[in-house]
Amino acid sequence: MLKVLLIVSFCFCCMDFAQEELDKNQLLLLKNAFDAFDREKKGIISTDMIGTILEMLGHELDDDTLNEIIDEIDVDHSGQLEFNEFCTLAAKFLTEEDQDDETMRQELKEAFRLYDKEGNGYITTEVLKEIFKELDNTISPEDLDNMIEEIDSDGSGTVDFEEFLEVMTGE
Repeated sequence: MLKVLLIVSFCFCCMDFAQEELDKNQLLLLKNAFDAFDREKKGIISTDMIGTILEMLGHELDDDTLNEIIDEIDVDHSGQLEFNEFCTLAAKFLTEEDQDDETMRQELKEAFRLYDKEGNGYITTEVLKEIFKELDNTISPEDLDNMIEEIDSDGSGTVDFEEFLEVMTGE
């Protein structure tokens, strides 16, 4: 536990920009990722590894974009990133994901409102079936019924926004 506190304290002390952008769990995750690529334990990683790291995090970038980002972060052009530079880089992608998640949530909320015509805070499972049919017209009636049965586990015949969000995002 002390090691975790020291790492988090170190992370907060080392960072300017990213300090306010990342939470403790993200910082710990980044420290572990950084340490995994800092094989010689010198407190630096090669910028050559950045593309690989970003791909592992689900961000494939073309070479020009990747080089542009590295040039922006590696201001001394040493070809190496210290942990604070790595966190600044990662903060750009982690906060972007948070914004994307919030944007998607807002868009789904608006879509839910469109289907909840009476403003009751729920939609019927029949409406949800229609949504599924619009999204994928190849779903068989049996599969559709099974999906609805799983979603509407209490058999109420309705789905509130949180259930709708869970269905649409798979979370």
